[in-house]
Amino acid sequence: MDRLNSPRVEDRLSALRSLAAARGTRVPSREGQEVNCHVHTFYSFSPYSPAAAAERAQAAALAAVGIMDHDSMAGALEMREAGAILGIATTAGVELRVSAAGTALEGRRINNPDSLGVLYVIIHGVPARSIAAMREFLRPIQAARELRGRRMVEGLNTLLTGYGLRTLDWEKDIRSISRAGDGGTITERHILYAVAAAIVEKAGRGPALLEFLKTTIGIHPPARVSEYLADASNEMLLFDLLGVLKSSFIEKVYIQPDARECIPVHDVVRFAEESGGIPTYPYLGDVTDSPTGDKKAEKFEDSYLEALMDEVKRLGFRAVAYMPPRNTIPQLRRVQELCVRHGFMEISGVDINSPRQSFNCPELALPEFSHLISATWALIAHERLSDTAPRCGLFHPYNPLAHLPLVQRVAAYAEVGRTLDPSDLGPAVKHPLVASWSDK
Repeated sequence: MDRLNSPRVEDRLSALRSLAAARGTRVPSREGQEVNCHVHTFYSFSPYSPAAAAERAQAAALAAVGIMDHDSMAGALEMREAGAILGIATTAGVELRVSAAGTALEGRRINNPDSLGVLYVIIHGVPARSIAAMREFLRPIQAARELRGRRMVEGLNTLLTGYGLRTLDWEKDIRSISRAGDGGTITERHILYAVAAAIVEKAGRGPALLEFLKTTIGIHPPARVSEYLADASNEMLLFDLLGVLKSSFIEKVYIQPDARECIPVHDVVRFAEESGGIPTYPYLGDVTDSPTGDKKAEKFEDSYLEALMDEVKRLGFRAVAYMPPRNTIPQLRRVQELCVRHGFMEISGVDINSPRQSFNCPELALPEFSHLISATWALIAHERLSDTAPRCGLFHPYNPLAHLPLVQRVAAYAEVGRTLDPSDLGPAVKHPLVASWSDK
C-alpha cells in the first residue's frame, strides 16, 4: 500500500503492474457483480491514491469502480490506467458544491449539511477527452476553497490554544498532506485530520484520548465510535477522530463558501453537458444514523422532495445518485418512484474516504437495486463511446438511440459496457453493437 500511495504517478502504476503480475490474470464477471462508482482518492481526501483505490476495488471483487473526488479530476487518468492494468472497468466523475441562488431551492437546506442554499452536484461519466478542460474549469474553485481553508485555520488556531493544543501551520500541517500541488483539492477533512493529529499528540491514545475529548473539548462520541477511540492500538485512529470532529466540531470554525467557490448551478449543469458528462443530483435524505459517523441526525430534502425533483428536472439534471446503505428502504423507494416519473437515470455508489469503509455494497444484490449495476455499465459505455464520438453520449440530442425510452437506452449501453475490455483503452466506437444502432 505504501508503494501504491507513493508521491509519483509512475511509481504507483509500476507498483500496481508488479502486483498484477504476481496475482495473475483475473477476469471479473460482468453479470450481477458488485460495482462502486463513488470512491474518493487522495486528490480530495482519502487514504487511497487512484491506483490504490483500484487495487482495493479489485480485492473486494468489484467488477467496476469509479473515481469521484471533490473539486478535482486530477486522478481520473490514473484511475483509468490502473483499471486497465488490473482488468477492472472504471468510470470518472467529480463532486462539487454549487449555489442554488435564483432557483426554487435558494435558501433551503438541500443535500449539504454545512450550508443553506448550497447543493452538492455530481458530474458522472466524464470522457477522457474532457478531463483537461474539466481540470481548468475546477482550478479557480480549488483556489477559492484553499483561501477559505486558510481563513478557517486562522480562527481555528485561536480555539486550539484555548484547549492547550498547538497551533496549525497551513503549509506544514495541512497542504503537505494534500495533493494540491498536483491538481488536488484541500478540503475540510485535511484540516480536521491535522486537528486530530494535534489532539492525539497532546492527549495520547486510549482512554486518555476519550477523556480529553469529553472534559476539555466537550465532545461525547457515540458508543460505537468511543470504542474505536479508546483502543490504543487502533491503526485508523486519526480517521475515526476526524469523523467525530466533522460531526460535532467543524461548526465552531466553519466559514461559509462564497460565490467564487460555489458557482451557480446553471453554470455547472451547462458545463457538464458541454463536456459530455452527466449532471447528477446526489440524494442525501434525512439522516438518522450516519454510516461513517461524520453526520449528525438532521433533516434535509425529504419534506419537499417532490418539489425538489421538479426543480432539478427544470435545471437540466439527467440523473439522480443515491447510496443504498445510507437510507431506509422507504426513502429509497420514494426516490426511485420520482426518478421514473421524471425520467432520471439512477446511479449509485458507496462514498469511500476512510479505511474503515468497505468498498462493497451488499444491498446491490437485492432485486430493488439490481438495476444500479446495469446503470454503472451504461456509464462506462457512455464514457468510452463519447470519448471519440460525442454524439454517442447517453444524453446527446443526436444520440443514435435518442428515439428510445431512457430505460431501453440504458439497457443498450449496459450491454456494450459489459462487453468492453477494460484493459483496452482504445476507441470503443467500433464495437459491433454500436455499429448496429443505426439500423434500430
